[in-house]
Amino acid sequence: MLSIIIPVYNESANLPVLLKHLLRSAKAPELLEILVVDGGSTDDTPALGEKFKAANRVNLQLLQSGKGRAKQMNTGARAARGSILYFLHADSFPPKHFDQHIRDEVEKGNPAGCFRMQFDSKHWWLRLASYLTKFNWRASRGGDQSQFITRELFDEIGGYDESYIIYEDNILINELYARKKFVVIQQPLKSSARMYEKYGVWYVQYHFWSIYVKKWMGASAEELHAYYCKVLKK
Repeated sequence: MLSIIIPVYNESANLPVLLKHLLRSAKAPELLEILVVDGGSTDDTPALGEKFKAANRVNLQLLQSGKGRAKQMNTGARAARGSILYFLHADSFPPKHFDQHIRDEVEKGNPAGCFRMQFDSKHWWLRLASYLTKFNWRASRGGDQSQFITRELFDEIGGYDESYIIYEDNILINELYARKKFVVIQQPLKSSARMYEKYGVWYVQYHFWSIYVKKWMGASAEELHAYYCKVLKK
């Protein structure tokens, strides 16, 4: 079984679309387990999840957690029954037969990795950034590309570091690269460019680079979160 863990917060516009996409795109939907972990939404995200579950033959759990993707994804992992965990953002849409692609990599001996990514934007920089995700370079990685990992390796690492409100994906990815256990599946996952559209491509890119540099220079989890809230949660 493949356990898909989706952290959500006020994702009523995206969640039903993503759930439909997962069922249509999976090669073996009967072998999927979907865990939607809500971090205290104030819209109708939980109700829409319940509605989808009632209307479709799907193995879907709706869980509650403290807000913060690391907490939410760890909550989903603890409840998951699959031997492979697949962490997916609510605005990222994996390719056709994504489940088989992941299983094939695990069977090859690759216990963790992601898909290459394609932003839903024609902006030249985002197209270039999308292209660069095909390479297995640490600098090209991010949570928007999704993350598969075996249960065994996830438990060995200790899951997501819940002290990080942002950058939690990168902390786990760093652990995987340090172990030389990361592969990039070459089929493209489509991800939303909504933050870039809201704030502007160069504004967002500059501050993402700044967060990366601040972490490299030793900034704490609290400092990174404070900076993010100041510049990107205005």
